[in-house]
Amino acid sequence: MAQAPGAPPPAAYLHANALALGEKGLLLRGPSGAGKSALTLALIARIEASGAFARLVGDDRVRVESHGGRLVARPHPAIAGLIEVRGIGPVRVPFEKACRLSALVDVGRPGETPARFPEEAEKKVVLQGVALPRLYVQGCDDAALARIVVFLQSVDTN
Repeated sequence: MAQAPGAPPPAAYLHANALALGEKGLLLRGPSGAGKSALTLALIARIEASGAFARLVGDDRVRVESHGGRLVARPHPAIAGLIEVRGIGPVRVPFEKACRLSALVDVGRPGETPARFPEEAEKKVVLQGVALPRLYVQGCDDAALARIVVFLQSVDTN
């Protein structure tokens, strides 16, 4: 079936994690084993420790859809509220049913090096026709966590 002109692209499931952090929604993308789930747990713990709201939206498979020029992320219904903890398996955690995405972080495997000064084109990504600020980090260590926190502080939620 053809899509109507001007209609938003159909929703898609992405291999990614989504989090609600304060008033911002964050999408973490990356290959399997890059550390998205570990980074998700660390971000939630860090943000909650500061007294702000932080929740998982989805781990591993996230539905992303465009609504009025904004992106909304939702968990896959079969695994909503579950996050994989390597060495333990799926663990049930508090979660949100949806969040509006404010930014995206691409997570590379340890050993991949992000550009020191990324080109302007690398600082944004377009999903479903909507541009989001983008950051690239490698792995899920403390430096990556700190860079994400600083990045999120610079993201405008309007």
